[in-house]
Amino acid sequence: MSDAGSEEEQTAQTPIEQDNHSSGSTRKGCDPLSQTQRSKLQHRRARINQQINKEMRMRAGAENLFRATNNQKVKETVALELSFVNSNLQLLKEELEELNSNMEVYQTDSEAVNVPMIPLGLKETKEVDLSVPLKDFICEHYGEEGSQYEEEIKEFMDLRQAIRTPSRNEAGLELLMEFYNQLYFLDHRFFPPNKTLGVHFHWYDSLTGVPTCQRSLAFEKGSVLFNIGALYTQIGARQDRSSVPGIDCAIDAFQKAAGAFNYLKENFSNAPSLDMSGTSLCMLVRLMVAQVQECVFERVLLLQDGCFTSLLQGAQEAARVSDVYSLVQQTMSQPLVKEYVPFSWVTMVQVKTEHFRALSHFYAAVALCDHAQDTEEDSGVGEKALLQLHIREPEGVNLSQLLSNTEERRKLGKAHLRRAVIRHEESMRLHGLCKILRKMDILQEVLSFTHKRSLDKYSDIDHEDDFYDTAEAPNIHSKTQQKPDIKTPDFSSVRVTDIFHRLGPLSVFSARNRWGPRRQVQLVRGEAGLGLTLRGDSPVLIAGVVPGGCAAEAGLKEGDYIIAVNGGDCKWAKHADVVQTLKSNSDRGVELSVITLLTPELQLERRSVLMSLSGDKENTCQRKQGGARGRGSLLMWTRKKSGGGATKRPGSTFSLPFSNLRDSGSMY
Repeated sequence: MSDAGSEEEQTAQTPIEQDNHSSGSTRKGCDPLSQTQRSKLQHRRARINQQINKEMRMRAGAENLFRATNNQKVKETVALELSFVNSNLQLLKEELEELNSNMEVYQTDSEAVNVPMIPLGLKETKEVDLSVPLKDFICEHYGEEGSQYEEEIKEFMDLRQAIRTPSRNEAGLELLMEFYNQLYFLDHRFFPPNKTLGVHFHWYDSLTGVPTCQRSLAFEKGSVLFNIGALYTQIGARQDRSSVPGIDCAIDAFQKAAGAFNYLKENFSNAPSLDMSGTSLCMLVRLMVAQVQECVFERVLLLQDGCFTSLLQGAQEAARVSDVYSLVQQTMSQPLVKEYVPFSWVTMVQVKTEHFRALSHFYAAVALCDHAQDTEEDSGVGEKALLQLHIREPEGVNLSQLLSNTEERRKLGKAHLRRAVIRHEESMRLHGLCKILRKMDILQEVLSFTHKRSLDKYSDIDHEDDFYDTAEAPNIHSKTQQKPDIKTPDFSSVRVTDIFHRLGPLSVFSARNRWGPRRQVQLVRGEAGLGLTLRGDSPVLIAGVVPGGCAAEAGLKEGDYIIAVNGGDCKWAKHADVVQTLKSNSDRGVELSVITLLTPELQLERRSVLMSLSGDKENTCQRKQGGARGRGSLLMWTRKKSGGGATKRPGSTFSLPFSNLRDSGSMY
């Protein structure tokens, strides 16, 4: 389940790892058995997704049989069965569309009457058993017993289970972001270039329920990122927009939702499901931007003082909202999106386009009809605002003299009210075409109230002795005080600990690197010392070996990494700690476990040859490893490449500059 539980409210970067290595996430999902309205809705969505999956598998099998058989009677039987399956699929998709159109569940419980916002349901996923693949990889690649990491594997799987039921608040967002950051570490630990782990990730389309299965970890990352954006839409939809703080919270949530969808659109390509395709994400970004603009308009109304210029500002803000929703409507009309987006969404966008266009004319009319001469116009502010109100100058009206002519203002105001009433009636007509929207009492109440308000205002200024024809009022010039800011998710704000940190520093112990077999070396101090030079830490590197010395005779080589001393793991040990251990034990003998990193060329030849760590060769190796990191094993769904170059991945937080290695070298 994706979003059951609590109803409480509250630039993408490389994950920041916590300084300590204490494992264990304190963030948990909601109780999947809790019976909130959202949880019931999500349970129904999960059930329908499973039924759709079953019917699609039956249809695939029937189609294969139909193509394979030559028996006419069998073909007729299969064709009949296919018709039943397709009918069931159509009914299930209609039921799912109705669930996705249920907006009231996500709205605020406040008594204030606001136009409902469009939230997005979370993508569903199936459980994934990572135990065997991860244990096998640890044994094969890292040379350690996989059973020693059962606790870490369970913790990761528990975290993945928790993200299926995030709470609709900041804690739920942090849970999703923590898992997204953990996927960064999982990718570098267990997914070597051009090779898969053999794990299948199952996710359902957010709107159609169609299942998708891929082995690419990028698909898992993209689905989690999509859910981050979807959760932001739910948080934004439930804000109490009757107050400025509530509106500001809604604006922030919708801007971050737009940022998540936009980041997904720009950084991933070849999406296997429609909800994460480029056209769908473009539509979602524009929808979120429109809802931000709507919130900006609501804030302008709350803060306005009823003066002439503030009313004109409200009219222009409403026109801006209408224009942005009109752009969303155009996006939803594109061929790939038209048949995909729920009809209730399309209708809601059409209703809002007409509704806010009507409001723009209404507030312009109120400013013109209820306006009284004061010092504001004398200073020219009112005249300037009026000159910028329309997209073209009204016919037969001298705007420079309009402020001082009450009758002319009334005539132009009446023309605007006439257009407002027409637009209100059109929004109500569109609303009546959608069965799902007709059930939304809040929307019906808003549309009826604004329509009646415009009619009443028109009746107030409509004189019986008006024998002139009401001129056509021009459209209001759209303008806004605050343009939406698409905010990319800041994943670095959620500090995480690499669950598999016991494997060692990621700069060395990653799926991108290969090394020779672990070697056990017995080292005893001679008269000239141990005969080796150590550099760096985590892990400590043997930077030099004295020919004929104790270290050379024991089999140590330049480029070896010390990973254990006397059976004690020291992959994370500091330089001074390893040196102290060697000094205190070398007289009676010390057992070292060492490994040697292999270059990519030698990995292909499967020969164990020392890496050279001097001068330019060090930098060459570093570049080669960086190139290997850039080639992600993303299969059918991949990160987009910028400028035609290789995909860039953030550097590991564990990287140790070679200058530090040289500076810290000491002879022992």
